Amino acid sequence: MRPSSPTDSVTVLTGMYAAEAEYLAAGGPGKASFDLLAPFFAPDVVLHQADALPYGGTWRGHQGMARFFLAMGEAWESFDMVEQEFLATGETAVVLTQVRARARATGRELSFPILQTITVKDGRITEVRPFYWDTRAVADACAEPTPTA
Repeated sequence: MRPSSPTDSVTVLTGMYAAEAEYLAAGGPGKASFDLLAPFFAPDVVLHQADALPYGGTWRGHQGMARFFLAMGEAWESFDMVEQEFLATGETAVVLTQVRARARATGRELSFPILQTITVKDGRITEVRPFYWDTRAVADACAEPTPTA
């Protein structure tokens, strides 16, 4: 096995982000097929999301990723990656993404950064570790409003 070159990781990630945009434009979770994204992820991919997020936890394999996208779709009405900067490339890429999102349950809009470390081996994403600066703001924005008595 050869290590991924910077060009390989940028090519894979650029392709995956384009496929994700196409997936969302086609209706996203529950409407579009995860098949648009599957070629970019290794069959044993692992995604680690902070437990405090509405879609927190560890998601494994293609089925786990499909369930993750469903959970994201339940949390967010829109989730736009406004700007992305590749801070490091190679087998482990580091990507800073500026997000603008609208929570489905509350209609609240947030703008926030996400920093991801993404491992790419043999042309496929094998591990993703996103870092959110303020998981509480995300969780609060997505929380179902509490009925008042």
